[in-house]
Parts: sequence; structure tokens; C-alpha cells
Amino acid sequence: MSENKSPAGSAASPATAAIVPFTPYQRLAAGLMALLQFAVVLDFMIMSPLGVMIMPALNMSSAEFGTAVSAYAFSAGIAGLLTAGFADRFDRKRLLLFFFGGFLLGTLWCGLATSFASLLAARIVTGLFGGVIGSIVMAITADLFPPAQRGRVMGLLQGGFAASQVLGLPFSIYLASHFDWHAPFVAIVLFGLIAAGVIVMKLQPVNAHLGAAGTGQHSALRHLLQTVRISRQQLAFALTALLTTGGFMLMPFASAFVVHNVGIPLDHLPLIYLVTGICTLVFSPMIGRLADRVGAMPVFYTGCVITIAMVAFYTHLGPSPIWVLILVNVVMFVGIFSRMIPAQATLAGVPAPEQRGSFNAINSALQQLAGGAASLLAGHLVHIGPDGHVNDFPVVGYVVIGSTLIAALLMRQLVRGAPKAAVPTPAKG
Repeated sequence: MSENKSPAGSAASPATAAIVPFTPYQRLAAGLMALLQFAVVLDFMIMSPLGVMIMPALNMSSAEFGTAVSAYAFSAGIAGLLTAGFADRFDRKRLLLFFFGGFLLGTLWCGLATSFASLLAARIVTGLFGGVIGSIVMAITADLFPPAQRGRVMGLLQGGFAASQVLGLPFSIYLASHFDWHAPFVAIVLFGLIAAGVIVMKLQPVNAHLGAAGTGQHSALRHLLQTVRISRQQLAFALTALLTTGGFMLMPFASAFVVHNVGIPLDHLPLIYLVTGICTLVFSPMIGRLADRVGAMPVFYTGCVITIAMVAFYTHLGPSPIWVLILVNVVMFVGIFSRMIPAQATLAGVPAPEQRGSFNAINSALQQLAGGAASLLAGHLVHIGPDGHVNDFPVVGYVVIGSTLIAALLMRQLVRGAPKAAVPTPAKG
């Protein structure tokens, strides 16, 4: 429980934290969690580049497509709230495999959908299971990695996000262009089955939290309420919700914007995602290591500044050469990850071990609900013209910039609040 003694969920000093190496099993566990991140993130992200194909294929409007994207988020949010009360009562490995299995079934349904209604239903089912996986991954990560290692492991987990761009998105777009837009979802299911098999065989039970005082002694509702009523955790919930606004608002219409506004041919999209993903894959571990060395706050604030500048530039782009778009994309994602990685490392140290499952489930639920609202809002803020042009996209950028500024203030308050509660603890020892 020592992680709750430090100011921002980090260990004593950046210099000390930076030299703590991973054990072989920790490297294995981090790799397995990154595999899950790859599959789950790809399932959500693929809707964006496929949007330019799905909308005409299913005769969907921009509002309907925004609804299909947000349906995943809303159902994931509801599932997170429903599971929060009992998330700490089970071996996290078993809980993970249960929800991952449901996620794969929902993704298979997406691969069989032939209408807006069936796709909407499939996204709801996928979200009910997939939305909980991220919270379980975060709880497992906090259980297996002490604060001094969390910046680096969060960087590796975000590498799963990057890998979905480097490998997943280009390959998925290739499958969609050569077969049908359903093909990428089927491919995710096949990959997920392999990942599930590795987890069954290699990941050890994650059940140390079951022996913590108070675990399982209260009803699910009371456990949830105990987690929610802690003021610092309320602040953490709000911070996470705001940090997700950008991706959920920009991504659903990114492919349509790039093709019809920036003027990049559809068959060049894989190259854009490939280069952006490779750069993100390289920079994510570097950002995590930097956060462990110099502290979360300097990296986080730098990421906020870069994000604001790049979002403002990106959403106002007109016809441009592909190298300009790639450069903007790369720098923007570096900014986004420079916010997310130190924020996640900080948030991992907020709850006590016996509340990690509940905290992360609620955190993920609010993240998904806020993201769903953001996608739904974006679907109504932008309008697709007869020629496919995405109108009013800069308005979406202004909302993202506003949420980034508020998130920076909340992060400052979250970190400032930690030392006061933590200082007395060492003295008692």
C-alpha cells in the first residue's frame, strides 16, 4: 500500500524510481496487457477509418454514425458502473477472461452486421464487455507494478494503442478495401482468440487484493458508494473523463475529414496511420520513462500545450500535401500521449488496493460515458455536405481545447492534494 504515501502516485524520487527494473514476469504481464489494449483499442479505433466506407454502405448519416460510435461508449459506461460494486471480489484474471470472451462475441457480431440497426446492436454488446476490460487491465497493472515503474508500464500499454495504428489500422483498411468493411472485425476476433489463449496459459492469478481488510465485507452497492464518495477519487474521475474528450470527438470523422477536406486519397490512409503509429510506438515508452525520471506534471503540462496547438492547426487544415498531414498527426499524438501516460501513472496510485477494481471500473465507466457524449455531440456539431466535405470541424477543435485547459487545472489540484493526506503516514511507521 506504499504507493498511497507518495504525492502523485509516484515513488519517492524520480531518480530512485527510474532505476527500478522490471522482473521477467512483469515484462510478460506488461506484454499481455498491451496485447489486450491492442485488440480493444483497435476495435474502437477501426470505426473511424472505416466510417468513410460504412456510412455509404449502410446509407448512414453523420448523426447516425456518431450514434453508432457513441453506442459502444454508452454501453461500456453502463457496464462499468454495474460491475464496479463487485470488481474487487474476484480473481482479476478470471474477470478479465470473462469480459474478453464477451467482447470477442460482440466484435464477431459487428463482422456480420448488414444494417445500421444490426451494427448499432453489435456495438452495444461489444461495449458492454469491452468497456470493462480497460479497467481490469489498469487494476492488474497497479497490482503488479509499484509506483516507481508505472510511468514506463503506462508507456508500454499506450504502445498497444500505437501498435494498433502501426499494424492494426493499415492491415484493417487493407482488408476492408480488398474484401469488405466487415473483414477487419473478423480479423480482430481471430487475433483475440490467440491473445486469450496466451493469457490463460501464462498469466498467473491476480488475487492478492482478496486478502485486504474490508474486501467482500460490504454489499456491492455500498462498496461502490464508498469508492465514489472519496473527494480525491471524484477529482480523478473528472480528470479522466475530460482527457478522453479529444479522441472521442476527433476520431469518428477523421477519415472523412482527411479524404474530403484535406484532399488525401482514400488509398493513402494506411500510410498515414502507419507512419503516425510507428512514431507513437517509438515515443510512448520514451514519454513513460521521462515521466518516471522528471515527474508526471512537467510531462503532462508539456503535452497539454502541444495538444492545444496541434488540435487548433489540425481542425483548420484545408487541402494539403500528405507530408504536412502526417507531421501534424505525429506531433498531435505525441501531445496527446504526453498527457495520457503521466495522468494514468498518477491515477494508478489514487485508490487503495482493495478499491482498485471498483475505482477503475467507475473511472472507465465515466470515461466511456463522457466519450459517448462527446461522439454524439461531435455528430451534431459537424455536418457532411453532399460532396462528403466535413463542415464545422473547427468547432469540435475548440471544444477539445477547452476540455484540455480544464483537465490541466484538475491535474494540478489532484497532485497538490496528495501530499497533505500522505505526509502523516510515514511518521506512524
